[in-house]
Amino acid sequence: MTLSFETLAKQFDSLTQRPSSDYDAFNVDADQLVALCEHLRDKEGFSLLVDVAGIDWNDQSPRFSVAYHLYSVIKQCYVRLVCACVGDESPEVPSIVSVWPAANWHERETYDMFGIHFKGHPDLRRILMWDDYKYHPLRKEFPLAGIEDELPAADVRERVDANVIAAPMMGGPFYAQAADHMSQREPSAADQSWAESNPKRD
Repeated sequence: MTLSFETLAKQFDSLTQRPSSDYDAFNVDADQLVALCEHLRDKEGFSLLVDVAGIDWNDQSPRFSVAYHLYSVIKQCYVRLVCACVGDESPEVPSIVSVWPAANWHERETYDMFGIHFKGHPDLRRILMWDDYKYHPLRKEFPLAGIEDELPAADVRERVDANVIAAPMMGGPFYAQAADHMSQREPSAADQSWAESNPKRD
């Protein structure tokens, strides 16, 4: 373990250790998230925000969490933070853009895909889907093949003569490989024997 849990817990009383097979990992309450991030950046050397990712636990409450991966260039190690969102219907956590400006687009993507609101974000709007899109595609209730919908721009619809159609489920479901390092866990299809050019056999 790179970080001392006992030392951190004296300053952040909501902190709990999180089971992890690779790096230090902690759960932290929303009201201490920003202060903990500032401490890890300023006192522990975690100067780089690697990513921000939403988690939908589906039938649990709190339903949504946000995971943060931080990296220390000096120590050459990662730490993972997980913060449960406040509210299941309109999930919310504080924005950490004030700590790492790079969080801006990460949080926008998480908002776009999961509908998680980041309180205090300077420009929280969709970044992948169009503004009027009704769904959050990485929520558990969203079908893997997608939902047919109208393209947002009339000139695009006229040119392609099509709506947004549900995707073929080529090779799904998808899962992450069990591996020692994060870089080796790219999700892959469970069944790679078929594709659009090579249809699945019944």
